[in-house]
Amino acid sequence: MNTRMRRTAIAVVTAAMLPLSLTACGSDDADTTNDTAQEETGAVGTDDTDEGTEEPAEESMDEGMAGAAAPFGPGCAAVPEEGDGSFEGMAREPVATAASNNPELSTLVSALTEAGLVDTLNGAEDITVFAPINEAFEAIPEEDLNALLADQEQLNSVLTYHVVDQRLAPEDLEDDTYETLQGEEITVSGSGEEYTVNEANVVCGNVQTENATVYLIDEVLMP
Repeated sequence: MNTRMRRTAIAVVTAAMLPLSLTACGSDDADTTNDTAQEETGAVGTDDTDEGTEEPAEESMDEGMAGAAAPFGPGCAAVPEEGDGSFEGMAREPVATAASNNPELSTLVSALTEAGLVDTLNGAEDITVFAPINEAFEAIPEEDLNALLADQEQLNSVLTYHVVDQRLAPEDLEDDTYETLQGEEITVSGSGEEYTVNEANVVCGNVQTENATVYLIDEVLMP
């Protein structure tokens, strides 16, 4: 009789404790499941979210800087898109070498060679070159052009009149005068993407080379 009562009591206690044990296990499983769900959805770890919002801002700033430095003007369409004569290719070379790779500047390069100025410009630091395109030289009467090319002293004077001993950004061309390597001044004016140098128009501006900023112009400047 006593043995039967003890067995009954043990069974009753075990039955009473079983729901409590199941409840505790269920709670642990639920916590584990919630943690896993939070990790998968990104609810846990706000640092990752913050990093994700910073990167687009940096990319946007870089894009804005690249846009501000881009060449401009209708004449830029004639510049090759790839190769040594492209904007990217010219940026890797000193100015006279860069110009020799650009088909729009072949006459200018020939004139620089005749004047003995190739090494002078390539060895200069931080200059601006107002570079007449081929059509600008073609506008000069052939007899006059041949006479200019044959006179090294006069040719040197004309070509150095196209060079300023500092890098000029587009905003520096809005309304000012600058002394050239030749010794006389040029007058610049304009805004946005339309600028003039004396009476010449900038047809492709803000072209970067290793040591110079270049503005392609549609006339040869005469001192």
